[in-house]
Order: sequence, then C-alpha cells, then structure tokens
Amino acid sequence: MRVVSSIFNILVCLLGCACLVLVSARSSADENDVVGHISVANVAEGETLSDIARMYNVGYTEIRIANPNIDPWLPKEGQEVIIPDMHVLPYAARNDIVINVPEMRMYYYDKHASSGIRSFPISVGRQEWTTPHGAMLVTGKLEAPSWYPPASILKEHEEMGEPLPRVVPAGPDNPLGRYALLLSKKGYLIHGTNKPYGIGMRVTHGCIRMYPKHIEWLFTKIRPGATVTVVNQPVKVGRLNDAIFLEAHPSLNEDRTSLSQRYSDAIHIIKKVYGDAPLKLFYHRIQQVLVGQTGMPVEIGILVD
Repeated sequence: MRVVSSIFNILVCLLGCACLVLVSARSSADENDVVGHISVANVAEGETLSDIARMYNVGYTEIRIANPNIDPWLPKEGQEVIIPDMHVLPYAARNDIVINVPEMRMYYYDKHASSGIRSFPISVGRQEWTTPHGAMLVTGKLEAPSWYPPASILKEHEEMGEPLPRVVPAGPDNPLGRYALLLSKKGYLIHGTNKPYGIGMRVTHGCIRMYPKHIEWLFTKIRPGATVTVVNQPVKVGRLNDAIFLEAHPSLNEDRTSLSQRYSDAIHIIKKVYGDAPLKLFYHRIQQVLVGQTGMPVEIGILVD
C-alpha cells in the first residue's frame, strides 16, 4: 500500500449526502484541541478495510464511516481510502486517560512528554454489556495475565454451546492478550487482545481492548493511581488556531436521536465550550457534519476579533 497524501491543505469530498470541507494540520497540544492528521492510502491486492485500519493504527468503525462508499471486505485494488487519524479532543479534564465510548478511542495525556498527547483506537462494550462511564483509577498492572471468566460470561458461552474453562491461562487463546490494567470499577480492565481485527467495534463485555502494540506501549507508561475518565461524546467541538472544528460520530444505539436533536445538542456544546467568545459559524456545515457523521473534524467557524 502506498500513502498518496499525508496531509491535506483543503480536501473537499462527498461522503454520503454531505459535502465536507476538511482542513488538516498538526496542532500544538498546548494551544489547540485538534490533534493528528488525515491521510489517504491505496488498497493493495487482497486487503480489507480491517487490514488497512490495523496498518494505520485506526479502528474498524472509524475507517468504515470515513469511507462509506467502499466495500469494507472487498475494496477495489488501487482504490483510495481516507485514513481518519485527526481528532478533536474530548471535553474532559486532560489527566492521564480519557476514553470516548461512541468514538471508540482513547486519549493518553502524558505530562512528562514533549508531544503530550497520544490517541489509540479501542473496542468497547456491546449494548447489553456497556462500558461504564465516569471516573476510575488504574489499580494494578498484569503481565501475561490469566483470565477468570465471571459467572455471567460463563453462562453466556454455555447457552451458546461454547463452554469456557474456569481459567484461561496466558497464551494465544487468552482474550486479554499479554498486558492488562486493572481498574477501580470491579471487573473491568484495559487490556490487549488475541483478536486484533476486532479493534474499533462494540464487541467486549464492557472492558476496553487495545491493539497489542498499543497496550504494550501504554503498559510501560501508566502507573497505578492514574485516572481513567470515560465519557459519552458523539459530538465534539474544538479549535485549531482560530478555526472551530466539529466532529460527529454515530451515537450509541441506545442513545440515537433525530437530526434536529443532534443539531440542538451541537449548538449547545458550542455555546458551552465558547460562551460569549466572538464566533462566525457556518451553520450549513454544522448540519452537513451532523448528517454525515463521518468521525472526521470539519471546520464550522472561526474566532473573530
């Protein structure tokens, strides 16, 4: 696969029924709320969107919604695929780990690194096993953990005719992978996986899954006592220099609302974040973002003097 463009100055693309103007740039983490960049890659023979997502460190759902007109399992060889690795930071205290569930993405704020912020695609809990929201702490670290399935999971697998052992030892069959972080919310972990192609989906029993290389990196950085804040923000707003960006993801199934409600919510969020600051907003773009829900930041206004 060959990367065609690592950074767009201005990209206008038709995604679904919304024409989105994407202005890409790397931001200064000290001054701005937008990080990363958008790139484009070509499909190589035999590749799926899952292959490309894993190669470029994004999740399955985010690459799919950024490329709604591409068959995720049979993309055409040579077809251009948008790599949606540009993000508005969640509206939350920037301490240690922040997880945005509908976005299926984790943000790690490192106070001691010059870059400051790293973000990772994750898998989160299914609708019937939702990932708990709110504040937690990292209470411990496990390398090569054994998995002790709780009674609820044992029962579920028994009913599916796929009984589990009481203990799954470390190894290739262990769904926790090689590293796990214990959380203060009993029964919940941040961990790796032996099925990395599921990253970026709602497939867990409430835990947070990461690509193996990402949890290995995080495992070396994080310390017990670190804070983990889990939020539910399908719509985010932030600034890059004087430009205001809006980013919209599909809401969780249990939280689905109408377009008019999403529009009302977006205006409320903009007012909450910027208060009485002088803004010039492009209201037609706000609606386009909320219709398209591509998960990519779009410039929807500017700060004015």
